[in-house]
Amino acid sequence: MKFRPCIDIHNGSVKQIVGGSLNDRGNQAVNNFVSSQDAAYYAEMYQRDGLTGGHIILLNQSSSSFYKADVEQAEKALQAFSGGLQIGGGIHAGNAEFFLEMGASHVIVTSYVFRNGMIDYDRLEKMVSAVGKKHLVLDLSCRYDKDDYYIVTDRWQKKTEEKLNAALLQKLSAYCDEFLVHAVDVEGKASGIEREVVRRLGQQPILPVTYAGGIHSQEDIEWIQKEGNGLVDYTVGSALDLFGGTIPYRSLCS
Repeated sequence: MKFRPCIDIHNGSVKQIVGGSLNDRGNQAVNNFVSSQDAAYYAEMYQRDGLTGGHIILLNQSSSSFYKADVEQAEKALQAFSGGLQIGGGIHAGNAEFFLEMGASHVIVTSYVFRNGMIDYDRLEKMVSAVGKKHLVLDLSCRYDKDDYYIVTDRWQKKTEEKLNAALLQKLSAYCDEFLVHAVDVEGKASGIEREVVRRLGQQPILPVTYAGGIHSQEDIEWIQKEGNGLVDYTVGSALDLFGGTIPYRSLCS
């Protein structure tokens, strides 16, 4: 298990938001923290501290008037830490190589490989052809609905029919290098983790996987270590002191 740092970008700024509040209409979201620093500031810090495998998430939809500003911020970060960060948000088979050339180690994809609530395996194979399995991370962010955890797409606004379970992880492992899973109901709230999601991710060693959502204390991190069987990496957003929280960033660097 290791700490994976993050840089979330919305409306051209590095932010921490309440994930469930994200709304494409009007480019709206509830902000927990808006940084006065640009993305390169954080990327340079992560590079100095040897924290590889972190992720940049572009939170505006690609048709947004802010998306270009998001990409410009991301480019600064990727130039500052070339090969050290992954990037997701608005990525598809047609533009994925552009982000790798910009300096990303991996592209993170969700919405493009889903259609009509199901995985579109033709599109998934196009992604693999475009960048190669070793450069692809599948974002299987999820939220609970009625009876189970379902994958959500389009900046966590659309529910699919695909459930987060071992069978899905096993099947998709043939197409990607890693998984990233945001527990959307607690994302950005620093109110505690979705323990069942962590348990599912730690059931068996399939591929590297990073959990995000709700971490608010060192106890949460210790719980992930134990119940995730040491197999689940983690990221801390709003609870990190870099982003206005109380968990010391330096305590996670060792």
